[in-house]
Amino acid sequence: MAEVVHFTDWPWQHWASLQPDTIALVTDTERYTWRSFSEHVYQLAAYFARQGLQKHQAVILRGKNSVELLLSQLAIIASGARVLPLNPRLPDRLLDELLPHLNIDFVIDFDGLGTLTKDYPTLEYSNFLLFTANDDFQLMQYTEALNLPATLILTSGSTGLPKAAVHHVTAHLNSAEGVINVMNYQQQDCWLLSLPLFHVSGQGIVWRWLLRGGGLSIMARPLIEALQKVTHASLIPTQLWRLLNQDTAPDTALKEVLLGGATIPTALTDLAASRDIVCWSGYGMTEMASTVCAKRADGKKGVGIALKGKQVRIVNDEIQIQSSSQAMGYWFDGEIKPLKCTEGWFQTNDKGAFIENEYQILGRLDNVFISGGECVQPEDIEAIINSHPKVVQSFVIPIDDAEFGQRPVAVIELDDSEELNDIAAWLKDKVAPYQYPMAYYRLANELKASGIKVSRQQIKNWLLKESE
Repeated sequence: MAEVVHFTDWPWQHWASLQPDTIALVTDTERYTWRSFSEHVYQLAAYFARQGLQKHQAVILRGKNSVELLLSQLAIIASGARVLPLNPRLPDRLLDELLPHLNIDFVIDFDGLGTLTKDYPTLEYSNFLLFTANDDFQLMQYTEALNLPATLILTSGSTGLPKAAVHHVTAHLNSAEGVINVMNYQQQDCWLLSLPLFHVSGQGIVWRWLLRGGGLSIMARPLIEALQKVTHASLIPTQLWRLLNQDTAPDTALKEVLLGGATIPTALTDLAASRDIVCWSGYGMTEMASTVCAKRADGKKGVGIALKGKQVRIVNDEIQIQSSSQAMGYWFDGEIKPLKCTEGWFQTNDKGAFIENEYQILGRLDNVFISGGECVQPEDIEAIINSHPKVVQSFVIPIDDAEFGQRPVAVIELDDSEELNDIAAWLKDKVAPYQYPMAYYRLANELKASGIKVSRQQIKNWLLKESE
């Protein structure tokens, strides 16, 4: 692996100086060199400054991945301000409750809905190419900005209001270094920005690109087509299945894939290996700026060991982490509230074990419920359901029951050809009676908010409505 760079300028400035004519960014219609990309960030930062953006302010970026959104994020951070990339599908009700606590100064709504502009001033971005910065305009010095709040990334909010984890640039780059230290992503390679920037895994892709000085691809075309043009991608297993199981197998430059979001079947990794694609599996979280553990996917349940700059331990069945990519805390009402830590170790609330020289994630400690006096860990049941070849993903949710206290209900995303009754019959002899779901539902499309992580609380609320 190539030695990791320690920057004295902003990463895009560094690469623009070192390899100005190398392609940095590829879209459906354009190719940006590092020189041109760096100039775009500079001009946009100057354009925002003309509109009143100052350091220590906060800007919402709402929308799907695009060159404009990426440029805006970097220009804002290079101005000494912080960005809040926002999922455009978050409901107004939640935003009305959350955003007043995040001290927002401006909004850029790439989604075009305009619902936020009534509450916050807008930064205009579309005409920045017609703007020429004054010769005396300067970005904030990289060395001064390294440890300032740069990004606010919302946690999943599976139990209540999402929290806004605060990271500085150093944490993002340290996270990137951990992944690059094991995956073979080089400057001649190109990583597809296949995950949204409002999710920490999407941010992880960007900071690996900036740290390595490789290529990044942002495509509006269908994912299957976009994957044929890149060497690296971050995907959920279903997406890789669809690529590899087309009737006519496409020619692809894909070399390595970082998989997450579900159990990874050995059949999938074997099929990928037959096409010379290396699969990696990992474990990460918003508070750690993305991936903490990773390994070559091998069909085993584990997630490998801690990456460079991370330490993992297990205390009372709980995974705890120390990391150089740890968040500064959670932003709330103008303050950075501390993470829940014990002597510097972040308490993840994930249940884990160290088995056969690697860590296993056994579920969330707060997901456990009691049914008829028995402790039920939903993830144990989900792992069995997910092993069915027609199941995409599943969720086991506790529903109140007069006799048993609570009983499990399964919500499953299936291939269209499969029936829920068939899954129920198949599962019958594979779990204990107290683990067997009392009812089965198909996962509604409305619950797949971001394509990455579905909220258990949203599923429970949906189930309660369905049962009324």
